[in-house]
Amino acid sequence: MIPHNRPTLGENEQEAVARVLSSGWIAQGPEVEAFEAEVCAYLGLGSGHAVALSSGTAALFMALWVLDSKGKRVAIPVYSCAAVRNAVIMAGGEPVPIDVAEDSPNIDLEQAVRASVDVIIAAHMFGVPKRWCDKFTSIPVIEDCAQAFGARIDGRQVGVNGTVGVFSFYATKMLTSGGQGGMLVSVDRSLVDAVRDYRQFDSRRDRLPRFNLQMTDLQAAVGRTQLSRIDVFVRKRREIHARYCAAGLSLWPATSLPGIEPCYYRAIIRVADPASAIARLEQNSVRAIVPIADWELLQEVEKSPRAGALARSTVSIPIYPSLSAHEIAAVIETARTPDQPAEMKPS
Repeated sequence: MIPHNRPTLGENEQEAVARVLSSGWIAQGPEVEAFEAEVCAYLGLGSGHAVALSSGTAALFMALWVLDSKGKRVAIPVYSCAAVRNAVIMAGGEPVPIDVAEDSPNIDLEQAVRASVDVIIAAHMFGVPKRWCDKFTSIPVIEDCAQAFGARIDGRQVGVNGTVGVFSFYATKMLTSGGQGGMLVSVDRSLVDAVRDYRQFDSRRDRLPRFNLQMTDLQAAVGRTQLSRIDVFVRKRREIHARYCAAGLSLWPATSLPGIEPCYYRAIIRVADPASAIARLEQNSVRAIVPIADWELLQEVEKSPRAGALARSTVSIPIYPSLSAHEIAAVIETARTPDQPAEMKPS
């Protein structure tokens, strides 16, 4: 069976872990500091503008905390994972679910503004970034890049276009720090410093409440190794995506907007019957999933018709750097003729 997703790990990651183990220091330390600095350099940020955390969810929670979201209305993408809603609730905010934009898996920013929210969480779903206009600068935007590390908007890396950017380094994300891990970044150094202070929970004389959301040096060492190969990972995903398109697979979104450089965390095909498409793929040893099912939406389907249409007519097929040429050919052969509708409309 060709897995739907799997991490791209090898000898370099093993050597990085061995190096940390032999050092005798495995908790948060010099590897974490180096990882933060290298992420800043990759994103084009100044030194000290990133803080490593225990997970992407922790990074999102801290973004909400540092933006003082308690008691405020926070626009969340209804087409996203439950961690987004949970983080808002944990931070004391009021989640305001917003449907996806037309012909996009990303949040409808205009609808979010009309909802009179105080903070917007804009997730770049499937690694296909969303651009926003100057009109949104009056509302703090948390750029959720959990699926989009390595993607660009107008030549700029994602994560630096909003008030705060958050990343996930879960096992199967664009890069992993060994299973869990996250990062918060911002062009505003004061926000990052506040989060770093919160993370440093122990031996503090001021008695202010803090919490242990630290990344370990073991995780950071794996993350640093993965980061050194992120451009290779992104290029491989783009090559696989191009092969799928050339083979006639009905990938969605079909094209990218000018200035948008996706990293293709997911390869999404449009189908009339996701269950039968997945069953046929699995009969041919290809694992596929519904990326977000209707019951997983962060609002009732009838209140979010566009997201509901996506949930009922999309399937995610394998696209990750460790796919072999043989596996890519097998996915193409199996997915080439699904029953795909001519267009996707809310029902």
